[in-house]
Amino acid sequence: MEKQTVSLDLIIIGAGPAGLAAAVYASRSKLDTLVLENKIVGGQVRDSYRVDNYPGFSYITGADLSNNFQQHALDSGAKIDEFDNIISLKLSSDEKIVETSKKIYKPLAIILATGSNNRLLPVPEETKFHGNGVHYCELCDGALYEGKDLIVVGGGNSAIEGAIVLSKFAKNLTIVHQFNYLQANKTNEEELSTKPNIKYIWNSEIRHVLGENSVEGVQIENVKTGELSEIKTDGVFVYIGRIANTELFKNYIKLDNWGHVLTNENMETNIKGVYAAGDLRSKTIRQLTTAVSDGTISALTAEKYIMEKKV
Repeated sequence: MEKQTVSLDLIIIGAGPAGLAAAVYASRSKLDTLVLENKIVGGQVRDSYRVDNYPGFSYITGADLSNNFQQHALDSGAKIDEFDNIISLKLSSDEKIVETSKKIYKPLAIILATGSNNRLLPVPEETKFHGNGVHYCELCDGALYEGKDLIVVGGGNSAIEGAIVLSKFAKNLTIVHQFNYLQANKTNEEELSTKPNIKYIWNSEIRHVLGENSVEGVQIENVKTGELSEIKTDGVFVYIGRIANTELFKNYIKLDNWGHVLTNENMETNIKGVYAAGDLRSKTIRQLTTAVSDGTISALTAEKYIMEKKV
């Protein structure tokens, strides 16, 4: 059957904090707004054990905050189409076409809020053990390791938040970090320091994951001395950054040397009527609050553009 073609004001691609904030502002401005999301609404914050740095909430779980974002967008009038995969995307200053598995959309403007993906552990055995000993989500897989030994790779907020959760399950938990200091906020560091089953290996990176049918250990290298050593472990949880999810539109939108979308302060990309918000943007600081800020600015800038197009 021929797909239905739908014209509308605005499509937001991605339903994380940036996309949902944009949806709230755009819908309150009476724009016909559709949010497309090919995974679970809420973005990576949904997997956060706790959020205590978002204004207005001294403590809230990531899942609850994501649910609040989603409900607010719906209450404002936005439509959210979850799990409708985008097949193709054509972007120009004159026309925007978004084809999904169900429909063809022709919006006047688009906000890109596709976020980022986990940076995979760069070892030859990652594919072999992915999801079976090498993991990226403590809430998803931590309970599998009750009473076992674990390694956390990384030293930023995500790694330390993950370690706090995993310390409840693990018998022993070792943090392997390429530097000799943590890069997390002090609140998380202080909470982790109260856990009795944590130890650190500094200035080191994992070179191999060891084992036949299951993870039995890792080989690490001291990046300062080059010394190699092996550590026994039952599982590895990886938090070494994220990669901007720009594959869908990289042939249209200008990116920086690290693959992030280049915008100006109004979230405008190199194509008129196309904006970017959130972690996929080229910027210095990526936090929940900055993602929401990006979404707000992109929606208000898009509103002005759309109103001018309708005149």
